[in-house]
Amino acid sequence: MQGNRNGMIPFPPPISRDRVIWEFPKCYTPNASLQLKKDWDIQAKAACKDGAARHQPWDRQRMSKVVVVGDLNVGKTCLINRFCKDVFERDYKATIGVDFEIERFEVSGVPFSLQIQWLEEAIRENEPDSCFIFLVGTKNDLLPLDERQRTEKDAIRIATEMHAEFWAVSAKTGENVQGFFFRVAALAFEKCVLKAMENGLPASIGHGGSIRSDCANLEKASPQDMKRGCC
Repeated sequence: MQGNRNGMIPFPPPISRDRVIWEFPKCYTPNASLQLKKDWDIQAKAACKDGAARHQPWDRQRMSKVVVVGDLNVGKTCLINRFCKDVFERDYKATIGVDFEIERFEVSGVPFSLQIQWLEEAIRENEPDSCFIFLVGTKNDLLPLDERQRTEKDAIRIATEMHAEFWAVSAKTGENVQGFFFRVAALAFEKCVLKAMENGLPASIGHGGSIRSDCANLEKASPQDMKRGCC
């Protein structure tokens, strides 16, 4: 992060209250999740005990990239717009090229950002173990209950084969959208902290005792199903 003309590092605007994550978010279903733990990593938790580093510049530079991949008209743009802008547009417009949104969070008192990006060939550019993979079923509001349940069963099987975590969401109603992105942000943040510690960066971040040991108080995901799109 570059300073201004006076050599001072500018402070970013306040983070929205609906982007604050205190507790470790739950998965959608344990049947299709590779991260079954219910609490933060013990090393990451310990790293958040020293308040002295709360406003360190390197904290504000923490950012992970979320790459959204999928066929046309599966709901990628609608999903992102619902989370980032809280809007849903019925008229479909193809997303041309690569575009991105940057969403700022506060995770356990520490500034953290996700760069959410559309990119068709992204998976090929990353090592398999360098990222988390999520299989997201969109448009779960379009199917009747029995068909949604059958579809979700198939989706969980596919996610298991892909070594991915499955989520069912609806950009139209907003169902599970915030829970999904909070889950992504929390896992990415924790991995970023642990990697920084391995690379010898300051081990103390955030303010004291801010990571709690309770499970996230998120709305439980419905066992219902929908058409699937890999996002």
